[in-house]
Amino acid sequence: MDNKIYDIIGIGIGPFNLGLACLTDPIEELDCLFLDKSERFNWHPGMLMENTTLQIPFMADLVTLADPTSPYSFLNYAKKMGRMYSFYIKEDFLLLRNEYNLYCQWVVQQLNTLKFSTNVEMICYNEDEQIFYITCLTTGTDKPLIYKCKKVVLGTGTNPHVPDALKGAGENAIHSASYRSKKAFLQQKKAITVVGSGQSAAEVFSDLLEEVDTYGYQLNWITRSHRFFPMEYTKLTLEMTSPEYVDYFFELPLEKREALLQEQKHLYKGINSDLINSIFDTIYAKKLMNDVDINLRTNSTVTASHVKGNEIQLEVFQNEEEKYYRHSTEAVVMATGYHYQLPSFMEGLLKHVQWDEKGRLRANRNYTIDKEGDNIFVQNAELYTHGFVSPDLGMGSYRNSYIIKEITGKEYYPIEKKIAFQQFKVSEKEEIMQLHI
Repeated sequence: MDNKIYDIIGIGIGPFNLGLACLTDPIEELDCLFLDKSERFNWHPGMLMENTTLQIPFMADLVTLADPTSPYSFLNYAKKMGRMYSFYIKEDFLLLRNEYNLYCQWVVQQLNTLKFSTNVEMICYNEDEQIFYITCLTTGTDKPLIYKCKKVVLGTGTNPHVPDALKGAGENAIHSASYRSKKAFLQQKKAITVVGSGQSAAEVFSDLLEEVDTYGYQLNWITRSHRFFPMEYTKLTLEMTSPEYVDYFFELPLEKREALLQEQKHLYKGINSDLINSIFDTIYAKKLMNDVDINLRTNSTVTASHVKGNEIQLEVFQNEEEKYYRHSTEAVVMATGYHYQLPSFMEGLLKHVQWDEKGRLRANRNYTIDKEGDNIFVQNAELYTHGFVSPDLGMGSYRNSYIIKEITGKEYYPIEKKIAFQQFKVSEKEEIMQLHI
């Protein structure tokens, strides 16, 4: 057992907890440790195609929006790598995903508070000591390690979601999370179908589209959306990724929050408009010179699937016509998103965790999920309480600054209270009784 009592142990080392490791590193009063079962940092490797980009500016790195002077900023990385002037000449705010991944891997090398190949098996809370006991196994060993800490920050991320309707599609149906490693396998098939509505679906379709004439496969895209929605990226809409909108959303009743999340899907699940246009232009060029078989189907919900010989048979419902049709393919790429699932190692803490009436985690405003409200913090598990900004990399620095303030009682990094030009809520001074005119 490690007898040291850490102030914070973060479980999972994705961008959010990595950002927290960066921001806590210079704080002398905090003794932190971050654990991850993976051998190394590798952010969504299945979707690291050569020219794909983040949908947010480079300032939304691990630290800049909290501390622009941090040595862990992207700009410092670019300088250290000798790419500052190249990046400047490139004149593009959006980072390539591969570049973001390399940047994060560089940051990992600068920190000594990270432990990879460490699988958390169980967490218990000693109420008398007010200490968490975290039992881990190092990859390749069967000897448990036990760490102790005062606060836990869960950053275990989300898991690929496979809809029930696609669970019968067999082994030739893959999730987009593993697309890159399965691409060559897919391209040996006579027909490939991408199922999904968002950016990942578009990126996979676009990538397969580039070589559709080389390999000669039929390429299909099925989406239940009634059109290929572009991500809304206007500036007044972007003000909703702000501290005051989080406050506003958090205070709304659950029914309102759920309805808003449905309405706001195009704000965080839409497709980059440049990519939509590129897909159209590529299809146009391919069809001009080759007899390629490309099909795009909107308003279509996959309702069932099964394997028949070498084919996957999809039963599909056309939402507006209210008609069913059959779609046959040899491979499916499910760009069907990700769901948060509380890790199994949390079983010993379930009595401390709070849930909403639909059995989902209910986070407090300070990003804790425990009933006491000051012990178990979460990263990107608060969609239904804090809104669509939860998975936004650009809000990671804000959330981490908030968590640090909650744990230390000090605002080490200034937390903006209001940044938007617009006003989201009615103030107490403004509120009046309804007038019947």
